[in-house]
Amino acid sequence: MCIFCKIANKEIPTKVVLEDEDWLAFHDTNPQAPTHVLVIPKRHVAGLREAAPEDQALLGKLLLGAQQVAAATGIQETGFRTVINSGANAGQTVFHLHVHVIGGRAMGWPPG
Repeated sequence: MCIFCKIANKEIPTKVVLEDEDWLAFHDTNPQAPTHVLVIPKRHVAGLREAAPEDQALLGKLLLGAQQVAAATGIQETGFRTVINSGANAGQTVFHLHVHVIGGRAMGWPPG
């Protein structure tokens, strides 16, 4: 079982921001900004590349969850970034789909 599945199943403690029946949002352990929260599906999906047509509603819920996280953490008004890394070359290190919600500071483009 992957580490995010263990977090979703409450087998590993974490600092939860929000959750509903389909997703869980928690603070990243290696934050890249003052606010850095991960939104994960509670059901294992390895990544965006592996998402299937039947995951359409879940994908929408993850993005709406990211919006709720931004509001709950106080970054919605000033702006926030959402990131989904898909595959090792894109920087995905945990192969369980997750949306990064990042904010609390000005961000440039390109990222990095």
